[in-house]
Amino acid sequence: MFDYFRVACAVPDVEVADVELNTQRTVDYIRSAADKNVDLLVFPELGLTGYTCADLFAQRTLGDGVKSALDTLAAESAKCGVAFAVGAPVVMSGSLYNCAVIFFGGRVVGVVPKTFIPNYGEFYEKRWFDSADGAPESITSAELGIGGESYTVPVGSSVFDLGGVKVGFEICEDLWAPLPPSTLLCLAGAEVIANLSASNEVIAKREYRRQIVTQQSAGSICAYAYCSAGSLESTTDLVFSGHSLIAENSKLLCEQEKPLTSDYILITDVDIERIRSDRAKKSSFTDCRKRYGDPAIQTVAVPKAESVSDGSYYKIGKLPFVPDTEKHRTERCLAIFEMQVAGLKKRLIKTNCRPVIGISGGLDSTLALLVSVQAVKELGRPASDVVGVTMPCFGTTDRTYNNALSLMESLGVTVEEINIKAACMQHFADIGHDPEQFDLTYENSQARERTQVLMDLAGKVGGIVIGTGDLSESALGWCTYNGDHMSMYGVNATIPKTLIRWMIESLIKDGTFESSSDALRDIADTPISPELLPPDASGKIAQQTESIVGPYALHDFFLYYMLRYGFSPAKIYFLACKAFKDDFDGETIKKWLVTFCRRFFSQQFKRNCVPDGVKVGSIALSPRGDWRMPGDASAAAWLAEAERL
Repeated sequence: MFDYFRVACAVPDVEVADVELNTQRTVDYIRSAADKNVDLLVFPELGLTGYTCADLFAQRTLGDGVKSALDTLAAESAKCGVAFAVGAPVVMSGSLYNCAVIFFGGRVVGVVPKTFIPNYGEFYEKRWFDSADGAPESITSAELGIGGESYTVPVGSSVFDLGGVKVGFEICEDLWAPLPPSTLLCLAGAEVIANLSASNEVIAKREYRRQIVTQQSAGSICAYAYCSAGSLESTTDLVFSGHSLIAENSKLLCEQEKPLTSDYILITDVDIERIRSDRAKKSSFTDCRKRYGDPAIQTVAVPKAESVSDGSYYKIGKLPFVPDTEKHRTERCLAIFEMQVAGLKKRLIKTNCRPVIGISGGLDSTLALLVSVQAVKELGRPASDVVGVTMPCFGTTDRTYNNALSLMESLGVTVEEINIKAACMQHFADIGHDPEQFDLTYENSQARERTQVLMDLAGKVGGIVIGTGDLSESALGWCTYNGDHMSMYGVNATIPKTLIRWMIESLIKDGTFESSSDALRDIADTPISPELLPPDASGKIAQQTESIVGPYALHDFFLYYMLRYGFSPAKIYFLACKAFKDDFDGETIKKWLVTFCRRFFSQQFKRNCVPDGVKVGSIALSPRGDWRMPGDASAAAWLAEAERL
């Protein structure tokens, strides 16, 4: 369902050179994986014998045991729907190879020998094993020791089609080579790479192993399952890590977190649609395939049914734009802030202008003001070069008004207060609008008046108007055309609403604007509102944005998965129900998903004429960059699918 594919790494306890015992433990894990609807199960390198058999690899008794084991595993594969790969020494054409042997449906469907044989440091595999470069193109099942009807098994680099998902295999050192076989396998179509490994542990290798796996998954745009021999492999001079991990296009999905362990199975779902989406969008991947693709890599069709994985092992966070940990969150927020500052500095240098910015006492204008102050500071100019303008009107509350003034004064910017009530009332009179009718005309007139004031003031003081609108507002069209929709440079243009509060909090913790910390803390706690409708009887904010357009957490979630991966409303709904199961019921999620689809399509005309704004993340809506969409595109298909949920 939704193109999930269930992958597992199994690391049994190994008894070195006891093939019979190791085989039985392997069978136990195969049966366990079948119970969990695993599609692909991966075992460690040379797991049937143990990696550390050394000169015992040349013993006939060990070789006969391997043949018997392969026969047993072939029979076992007929009883389950799991494709699995075991590590075994295999004799072919008189030479011994370190191989991944792949089983499905009662047969060996492929044998993949190790390509790069390490012979340095603690490794001396060339003493026993030849490289895949010298292996035959095929071998018979009889030669493998498998009884019954004889059949031919492909040998070498192959892409295995498992129910529509394409899988490739490599072995340990192959990944550490300058050009891993997995790179060529992915260019040949492999979407999942399995690595059968016996990686010994030394200080700092665990982190490096994690980096190299995630980086390979990123560069080759694939899922990468790395299964490493467990601690009971340990013997003589080496200790083995038992460090298995599965990554998907740079994202670490899961890993065995306990060091130096064994006897476990690691299971996750990988999202094949994500992989295909990224490959389709990345032109350099296609170009690389054309230039470096190896036509010798064959595709082996395996008669496996499509995956029945329901994605239940796939972890989905609520806030895709916001890192999970405080450390990473702070690092990202401060890095984004630096990018905003750098972009604005360049514009100020080019125009030789002062930043002019409307300050409401809300999150967006606060962040834009902090960026502006830091930009002029780094240009060696005083904070007073920034002109902050508060423009109270019908909806302004004491809380936001006082916070706006306090913030500007504490930062040392030039403060302008221009009350726009009289101008709006005159405008209502000019167009014949009843000021007691709190409709869109009432709201938009205020937004446009504020923009007019800022534009004209900028002309007077030699400034440029700094936009405060964010990515979430742009996606929903939650802005007034030629009002707050317009500026001369948008510093928040690609920052989603769910991240902006964290931006403010990170800057508070960083101490960059210590003198303003009290005002910043209260602003961070203020309900999100455009303040275009009068306050309630107690003087508090009456118009709260999220009660009108829906929770920003949901909308940012919808936006991320629609733009980043091109997911359908049905899949986005499925993911949202998982992520927000403790926060919203299905009907609520559906309601706001329909709203999102409707607003996203209907408001493109606003996005088609937005000003420049610095790109800080992978998702942006600039018509000059990441998102090009006709303003009159129909949302019918998306709405129909969302309504059917």
